[in-house]
Amino acid sequence: MTAATTSSDSPSLLRRRRSVDRSHSPLTRRILLLNLIPVALLTLGAVYLSDYEDELIDTELASLLVQGEMVAAGIGEVAVVGGETTVNRMDADAARQLLTRLVRPTGVRARLFSETGELLGDSAVLSEVGRIHVVPLPPPETPTEAKIDAEIDWTDRVGDWINRQLSRVDRYPEYVERPAPTLREFPEAASALRGFNASAVRSAGDGRLILSAAVPVQRYKQVLGALLLTRDNRAIAASLREVRYDMLTIAAAALGITVLLSLYLAGTITQPIVRLARAADEVRLARESRPAIPDLGKRGDEIGDLNDALRSMTEALWLRINTIESFAADVAHELKNPLTSLRSAIEMVGRPDLDHERRSRLMTIVMDDINRLNRLISDISDASRLDAELMRGEVKPVELEALLRDMVNHYAATANQKSGVEVEFRVAANPPYVAHGHDGRYGQVFRNVIDNALSFSPQGSRILVELSREPRNGPFVVTIDDEGPGIPEDNLESIFQRFYSERPTEHFGQHSGLGLSICRQIMETYGGSITASNRRAPDGKVLGSRFTVRIPVATGRK
Repeated sequence: MTAATTSSDSPSLLRRRRSVDRSHSPLTRRILLLNLIPVALLTLGAVYLSDYEDELIDTELASLLVQGEMVAAGIGEVAVVGGETTVNRMDADAARQLLTRLVRPTGVRARLFSETGELLGDSAVLSEVGRIHVVPLPPPETPTEAKIDAEIDWTDRVGDWINRQLSRVDRYPEYVERPAPTLREFPEAASALRGFNASAVRSAGDGRLILSAAVPVQRYKQVLGALLLTRDNRAIAASLREVRYDMLTIAAAALGITVLLSLYLAGTITQPIVRLARAADEVRLARESRPAIPDLGKRGDEIGDLNDALRSMTEALWLRINTIESFAADVAHELKNPLTSLRSAIEMVGRPDLDHERRSRLMTIVMDDINRLNRLISDISDASRLDAELMRGEVKPVELEALLRDMVNHYAATANQKSGVEVEFRVAANPPYVAHGHDGRYGQVFRNVIDNALSFSPQGSRILVELSREPRNGPFVVTIDDEGPGIPEDNLESIFQRFYSERPTEHFGQHSGLGLSICRQIMETYGGSITASNRRAPDGKVLGSRFTVRIPVATGRK
């Protein structure tokens, strides 16, 4: 049920991936979100400018104090009656006229208090003639100008509303406009009567801030009154609106650029990944054809590396599939021959007219075929497990000299007694002899090659095993020379194919033909190689065969 479900779900999975809109992919959304966070922070910083507003308020208060000192100095010099040795007093009428002339151009409201705290003058209700409330009228406007002013007024109202929402007006005391203000309502003016400059910030009912600065009016260090200058924060609000507008404009431009660049970046990432995912699904679902993985290796980035890895993996997968199919066909062919022979022999044994001698020969054939099948099945099982064991096996340093010396000593003690063949070992390389691989698998390679050499070596001959190394820190080289009949030139590569066996001196069927094929498989897995050649005399006569095994040096060894 599981297999059927998986098989039925695979096409739907492929269709679902094909229908994914890459512009709304989760990866695209994540990239957009991460890139929009800095722009959002910039926007919030543009809206919330509390520190900048405080700096502007402090600057405005300092400006009011400087302006108040100048006006107070003028009043102290012009509107004061008395001398250095007499008691000085302020001339109220002259002070009011001078106050109006000095502060009217600045747009600042000025209040003048006497030394007793009485309000002597207020620029908001004074003119040069007397106590007249002057309200300037705006000039006549055309309809176009009125429309423009309405639009500007609308933007100003929006900006003022934002400013009121963001300004921390609740931290300031409330400002109350009274018809007849007293000194107690302005503590900063009381401080000025004591001879100190002072300032204050108050909150008006409409969200505006009222900035005030008080300075003493004095003559010959005698405090004769207090001058209080006030101004609202309209100029500050306008400055904040301009800064916010500029920063929001920059944020909007940054937002557009960020979105476009994020979409471009997401496209360069998600589109190749989606293509690779679709190609991987097509490879997985392929039955007869061989889908190709798109070539993105020219990108030169991590996705290009991923593409190269997928292409290499797919190539290795198809090679593995072809190898398995070829191996299965070879196994079927090799098993079919002894089975056919075994069937024929069994059918003949069953005939009643056979004599005892022929029946014995047929039974011998049956036993030989059974033994051959047993060897084939054992070798095929070993070959089938070999690939998986090589992939899972731990790779570690291997001491080649010790491995070869122990093996050659074993063959030298046994081979001479059985076949009269001497096995010698020679070292032609400088230590260390640390190779990269697995000692058990390397031992299997050397045993297969030495056993193969023993099976072709005549009695009284010699097998030489030599360890050397290629120059310039190249791989280790192990050569195994025998004095047998050599290898036909046409078969120098065929002998490494599966089930290849040609042994005129041996009984038929005693070798499966997998030994040298396994040797090559092991060496290629560890990054080495194995080749075969013939040794020849100067006159061209074959002196024997030579197997050359190249073994990679362990990592970090030179």
